[in-house]
Amino acid sequence: MLDEKNLQIKSISAHPGGVPGKGAQREVEVCKLMDTTTCIGCKACEVACAEWNDLPFRETKFDNTYQTMPETEWNFWQLIKFAEVKRNLDGSLSPFTSRTDSDGLMWIFRKDQCMHCTDPGCLRACPADGAIVQYANGIVDFQQQNCIGCQLCVSGCPFNIPKFNQTTKKVYKCTLCSDRVGNGLEPACIKACPTGCLQFGTKQEMKEVAEKRAQQLREQSGFSKAGVWDPESVSGTHVIYVLHDAEQPVLYGGLPAKPQIPLSFTIWKWLFKPVLEVLALLGGIGVLFHYVTFGPMRPQPEPPIKEVPERKEP
Repeated sequence: MLDEKNLQIKSISAHPGGVPGKGAQREVEVCKLMDTTTCIGCKACEVACAEWNDLPFRETKFDNTYQTMPETEWNFWQLIKFAEVKRNLDGSLSPFTSRTDSDGLMWIFRKDQCMHCTDPGCLRACPADGAIVQYANGIVDFQQQNCIGCQLCVSGCPFNIPKFNQTTKKVYKCTLCSDRVGNGLEPACIKACPTGCLQFGTKQEMKEVAEKRAQQLREQSGFSKAGVWDPESVSGTHVIYVLHDAEQPVLYGGLPAKPQIPLSFTIWKWLFKPVLEVLALLGGIGVLFHYVTFGPMRPQPEPPIKEVPERKEP
């Protein structure tokens, strides 16, 4: 549990308002931990997320699986992904392919959501100032009132999380319940979890808990490849997982081992965007210089009307 002294609310914005999480945050770097080895796939977290964030009703879609739908949507931010795998004799996992051979068959579950990366691809890609913000505690939040609907954040995310609403022309995703966190509470999904597979605290605490659990799985449960998913390719995330087989995270609903932000967005953020801003500034200076030197533009005088003499009949 977090030290109560670390739950002080601290102002980070001069513009208070109804935006969830805006104007308050924890002083510590926070993290959500999911232990996939104790998840039972009950989907209580899905319901709690929709209820707390007052998300409009979403029809589910059957896709020959027990999943609620194939992927997250603009109004469905948390999704438990189901997968059938086979446990091998060495404790590793492999895809389950043969229905005739059910020895070692296992269900594994993984909650898909925004990972709140330390180096967010969505934030790198976004051209609209203030549309995406990253608080000091690590939460990456969308401010829809500043969103221009360009959808570059969708392309910049290595996890396919932000989703576009065709009606509002805005993009939405999990906020890690920034409004609750800003007031010293855990996210709604963690409050609803019946097995304790979801935990919330500081990043350091959750990493320690996760590593301890992974070691227990390796030493006592025979999962020799058990480990913690916290990819360094995006400088770590604020949603981490304990996996039975950390060498094959793709088995857990397509979780990438080394997520990468597209290079184009890196170049845009650190090269082209500053250059374009400088060019725009130089253009403004040029316009001002022309105004001072030559004065404002004046309307051209109307050309004189030339009268055409009437033609006399012979």
